[in-house]
Amino acid sequence: MTTIVSSATLRHLRGSAQKARLVIDLIRGKKVGEAQWILASTKKYAADHIKKILDSAVANAIDKDAAVNPDELFVKSAFVDEGFRMKRVRPAPMGRAYRVQKRTCHITLQLGREE
Repeated sequence: MTTIVSSATLRHLRGSAQKARLVIDLIRGKKVGEAQWILASTKKYAADHIKKILDSAVANAIDKDAAVNPDELFVKSAFVDEGFRMKRVRPAPMGRAYRVQKRTCHITLQLGREE
């Protein structure tokens, strides 16, 4: 039986949800220490931001319940949702314009503990 101890959310991360999911899939279900090591050694843009979210979720768990041991925590669920798209216009030949969509995403981590 596992219970959710804490969670942390990052909204409007400047990057596509598909690329952030590649990093999230690496740490889902792992212990916190192992997940931090994986994120530190991953060379993706979203890895630094996800590491900050993971550290925030651990800090939330400690603030919520001082008796919790961070070594017992693991990433119970982690998911990435698509955020809004910034729509921009790029000049094109012959007076035309191309439309550019700059994507964002929302990342949520939930930490659990075995009981």
